[in-house]
Amino acid sequence: MKTKLILSVALFTCIATFSQKQWTLKECVDQALEKNITIQQNKLSLELAKKDVDIAKGNFLPNLNGSSSGRFGFGSIIDNISNARISTNNFNASFDLSSNVTIFNGFRNTNTYKQAQLGVESSLEDLKVIENDISLRIVNGYLNILFAKENLNAAKVQYEISKKQIDAAESRFKSGVIPKGDLLNTQSTAATDQQNVIAQENALDLALLNLSQLLQVPLEGFDVAPIDVGTPSANLLYRNSNTVYSKSLDRMPEIARAKLGVENADINIELSRGFFLPTVSLFAGMGTGYSHRFNTAIFQNDYFFQQLNDNLGYNIGVSLNIPIFNRFQTKNRLTKSIISKEISELRLENEKLTLKQTIEQAFLDVKTALKTFEAAKVSLEAQQEAFKNAQERYNFGAMTLFDFDLVRTRLVNAQAAMIRAKYDYVFKTKVLQFYSGDLVLE
Repeated sequence: MKTKLILSVALFTCIATFSQKQWTLKECVDQALEKNITIQQNKLSLELAKKDVDIAKGNFLPNLNGSSSGRFGFGSIIDNISNARISTNNFNASFDLSSNVTIFNGFRNTNTYKQAQLGVESSLEDLKVIENDISLRIVNGYLNILFAKENLNAAKVQYEISKKQIDAAESRFKSGVIPKGDLLNTQSTAATDQQNVIAQENALDLALLNLSQLLQVPLEGFDVAPIDVGTPSANLLYRNSNTVYSKSLDRMPEIARAKLGVENADINIELSRGFFLPTVSLFAGMGTGYSHRFNTAIFQNDYFFQQLNDNLGYNIGVSLNIPIFNRFQTKNRLTKSIISKEISELRLENEKLTLKQTIEQAFLDVKTALKTFEAAKVSLEAQQEAFKNAQERYNFGAMTLFDFDLVRTRLVNAQAAMIRAKYDYVFKTKVLQFYSGDLVLE
């Protein structure tokens, strides 16, 4: 009985510990990168690209093919020995081995191999693009949870203040200091604050649901570890957007992918030019055969292996294929390849322009968010002082409940604006850190 009790307590402790697990930001990002279906699909695409490299390698190797055929013949034939027509049934079989290797084909095999390698690099950059997008979504979702938690805590504080005001209002009403209408208004305000608590709890539940779905983990028991956001710095991390842009050019996968597209276009041009050049191949082969006639005494049927040995033959040679005229197909393919390179170069410039515009917008968003945060901080400090003064005046009966509620409402709005501005500034700062490569997940 004692053993069962110990085991039960241990099991309960393990379950409680598991259910109370708080995910760190890094754990959330790692989980999302591991479980996301789109990422898994791109990883498979990467494996396909690697197989294209293996296939391209095989083009440098000789092939080896074996073939065999068997034929039954019936009826009248001319005998090779007696030159007489005889009636017989016969069986003939042949066995061949052949091999062919390309010695030169305008460097098409070499360029195909290079192109396959670029395909692997391009697939890796595609994967990085998706991983970056998922990571930013996780950071945003994570901060949304922290934002919702802080909003909920502020709402609970306001509700506790409202409940205390009800007690004070009831005491003052019984003493005849305030009319019943003021007491009812105080109770109504507390009820509104309670509704706000419920609304913030729902907002937190929704934020947790959104992140848990991104991570593909059960919602029950899911929670995140707090991050010490503190009071964000009033100083910008970067002097201007060009500083971030310069760093991002060397690390953003969209740019690397576009550069690979230009390289791939260059190889396509070389591939197209290769069709103007001759192809030289080396071939070799060997073959033998077996023949047997039925119902005749004229023809001497040798043993199977004896015939194979007697009929064994070999061949080796070189083939040369020179393109002379192919209806201008090669010329037009080359022209298309040159045009495709120009498109790839424009795509690279467009990617750079898009990145620059995105970073400029992100930098402007950070500046705006900082100004909003600073203004919200000043407003909150002022509203806190105004609320303290109003609370004292209300307690001494120098302020009506209506005026006191107005001051209190402004304080609640200032707190909400401060929380919203703080997390907006923190997230937009992290976006800039992401583009510059300075974002550290903890």
